[in-house]
Parts: sequence; structure tokens; C-alpha cells
Amino acid sequence: MKNPPLAFDYWRQSLKHFLEIFEGARGTTRYFYVKVFAAFALLNFACYWWALITAYRKLLFTEERLEFFLISFPVGILGAVFDCLSLLVTLYIIRRALSTRSNLKYMSYLSIDIVIAVLATFWVLFVFMFSGWLVSFIVAQPESLPGRANLYQGRVYDALSNPFASGNLRNIYFGVIMGASALLPTLVHAGMAGWSVMRAGAAWTRAKTQRS
Repeated sequence: MKNPPLAFDYWRQSLKHFLEIFEGARGTTRYFYVKVFAAFALLNFACYWWALITAYRKLLFTEERLEFFLISFPVGILGAVFDCLSLLVTLYIIRRALSTRSNLKYMSYLSIDIVIAVLATFWVLFVFMFSGWLVSFIVAQPESLPGRANLYQGRVYDALSNPFASGNLRNIYFGVIMGASALLPTLVHAGMAGWSVMRAGAAWTRAKTQRS
């Protein structure tokens, strides 16, 4: 009797199936990448407002509400730029991973998504720094880009030095929500890996039962 498939076998099958679905959708959908960009922009826009409403609702009733409203647009667009690039890199990684027979190389390719997740953190900071600076000219309160950078640098330092302070917890929560879309590839891979381990475990359990 043949041994049941390993977790890596199920994982490869899941990734191959995902890639086939994506390629099929791309081949049958007009303006596919334009629609993907629009979807990511809407997702980032929704994440921004969700984070703002749940963490800083009171700010929407201050004189700064127009600034927060205007910031949401460059945040959505710049966030979509990163997410689209992340998607293209992820697809390349998947193709490379599926082309190798070595489980070690397979894992090394897919682990690049962890690097993407880290880069997403820095991208979120840049997006808010740049968006706030850009909007400051529209609301007639021009700021310098270095000054805006120092503002966010200070917030990051405070969050790292005292993460459980009330204000810092809100900032961390806000950043996690804003980075959610960029974490999708990593979460998908983690979900596929976990599901594959469960399927492999169930297959080995059935095989062991049949042998006994």
C-alpha cells in the first residue's frame, strides 16, 4: 500500500489550483489588472475608514475632519500600488515554488512573502507621511516633508518603547488594519499550509486505520 500524500503535496496542489483559478480569471476578464487595482484601492479605502472610525472616531468631529477625508484618497491609491506589486511578486514566487521539487527551496520561495509583509509596514508609514504632506497644501496648512517624517518617526518610536500605552495601542491597531491588504498573500499561504497539514494528518490516520 502506498504511503498517503505529505502536507507539502497537498500544499502544492492548493497553490497550483489557486494559480489555475487566477490565470483563468485573468484570461476571461477584460481590463483585469485595472479591476484588480480598483479592488485593492477600495479595500485600502475601506480599511482606512474602518480603522479611523473604530480608533479615532472623535477626530471626525473636529476641524481636522476635512484633512482626514482628503487623506483617504492618496492612501487608497498608494496602498493599491503596493498591493498590485505584491500580487505580481507573489505570483512569480508561486510559479517558482511550483517548479522546484525540493521542499526546502519551496519553503524558501514562499517565505519571501514574510519580507513583503515587513515591507508593507514601512510602506504604510510612507503612505501616511506623504499623503499628510500632500493634503496639507490643499487645506492651506503647508508642512515640510521632513517635518512630517519626524512626526511619524516619533510615533513609531513611542509605539516600540511603550506599546501598551492607550494612544500607542490605537496607533498600532490602525497600522495593522491598514497593512491588512498587504498581508493577504502571507495569510493565504499560512492558511493553505495549515489546511494541508490537517489533510495530510487525516490521510495518515486513515492509512494507519486501514493497515490495522
